[in-house]
Amino acid sequence: MTPRPAPSRRTLLRALTVLPASAALLGEAPGMLGGSLAAAPPNGSATRYTIVPFLNGDDGTVNVYQADDATDFRLVRASAYTPPAGRIRDASILRHTDGYHYVTYTTRTWQDPSTTIGFARSSDRVNWTFLYDYTVPVANLSRAWAPEWFVDSDGSVNIIVSCSTTNDEWIFTPYRLRAANSALTAWSPPVALSGIGANHIDTFIVKIGSTYHAFPKNETTKYIEYATASRLDGPYTIRRTGDWAGWGSYREGPALVQLDNGGWRIFFDGYGDGNYYYSDSHDTFATWSAPAALPAISGTARHFTVVKETVPGGPDLARNVTRSFRSANYPTRYWQQQSALLNLPVVSGSSTTAEKQAATFTVVAGLADASGCSFRDAAGNHLRHWDFRARFDRNDGTRTFAEDATFFLRAGAASGSVRFESYNYPGHYLRHYAYQLRVERSNGTDLFRQDSSFVPVTAWA
Repeated sequence: MTPRPAPSRRTLLRALTVLPASAALLGEAPGMLGGSLAAAPPNGSATRYTIVPFLNGDDGTVNVYQADDATDFRLVRASAYTPPAGRIRDASILRHTDGYHYVTYTTRTWQDPSTTIGFARSSDRVNWTFLYDYTVPVANLSRAWAPEWFVDSDGSVNIIVSCSTTNDEWIFTPYRLRAANSALTAWSPPVALSGIGANHIDTFIVKIGSTYHAFPKNETTKYIEYATASRLDGPYTIRRTGDWAGWGSYREGPALVQLDNGGWRIFFDGYGDGNYYYSDSHDTFATWSAPAALPAISGTARHFTVVKETVPGGPDLARNVTRSFRSANYPTRYWQQQSALLNLPVVSGSSTTAEKQAATFTVVAGLADASGCSFRDAAGNHLRHWDFRARFDRNDGTRTFAEDATFFLRAGAASGSVRFESYNYPGHYLRHYAYQLRVERSNGTDLFRQDSSFVPVTAWA
């Protein structure tokens, strides 16, 4: 593991206090926060998730990464933005209605008083222009940290920022700033969020229907908590405390995004162990999957938020058409059903008619989501995963079967290839191992991307 740098701001909080010192980017409009719709992109389009984290060993610049599945983030540009003065930490990204992407960020490192938050803008997410530093008008302000965008359902643009005062520079309270113009250059007076209270930091908010869901970090317990309110400013009721979601302690910087299957993913910085994690919920935050370290960027990226957009240029696979599927990295091998299981043997012109028929499938609209796809064999059975093995079974009409048999299209590692992400196990893909097809969690390696890439070709039969 890469050694950790000088202590993080949270390490400082632990060290300097005698008593411990005490948020989503949805698809209503590209990259905007505040809605509650989610769907996989149509054929020929792609989902794109963008993050701009600062680095484990450098808080003077940020990298830009993107992914099509909110899991396998790939570097777009290193050192994409360096502010003209100060630092850049905890960058939060927004796609605004003017078509530009904006970041707001902490402008000083953890040692120094930090009374401003910074702003930069980009037309392409890669080349960034400094806009201004804004002094947060909180009386006796000591530190303004971790500004997080939140766009409400009425279109108003807000920032949730964690502030402490000179009376106790390590006790933070969440405040709301509201944009007073569309240029995002003027802000209403700050309002403390009622009900969350002092000793909370990194508050991230999403709205579902008429309810605001807040995820603040409690600086006393070091756990991410959960609160709800009927108004953005509160009062909030803290509903879950301690290790309620199974994420563990010494976690910070929560950020949520809605996935293509409608579930929610939370990202958080595991600053206590040096990893960066994600966890998913499909029941409106009641239960969560076991946290998993983000492949490739865990240990490199620090505190970020995510912007989700639908962009052109995604994979295109016609429905109700028969196809065969060739391995991208083993081009003589094809999907083939063998005793109900899906394997990857060699298929050629000299193969028998039965072997060619077993390597031919009909692509249909996804059983659980028509934006995805499902696969049917000549007998009418559907490809599904069972105990993570790919196999063909008769559709029993249950929701579980439909979800097991639905896959989202993602761009493959080779030209013309496609990857198939599991509908109900986001971040898991059909991939071959020992010439068997399984559904496995992406590990972020090039080999995994190659093993999970397949080229749709003219049907063998």
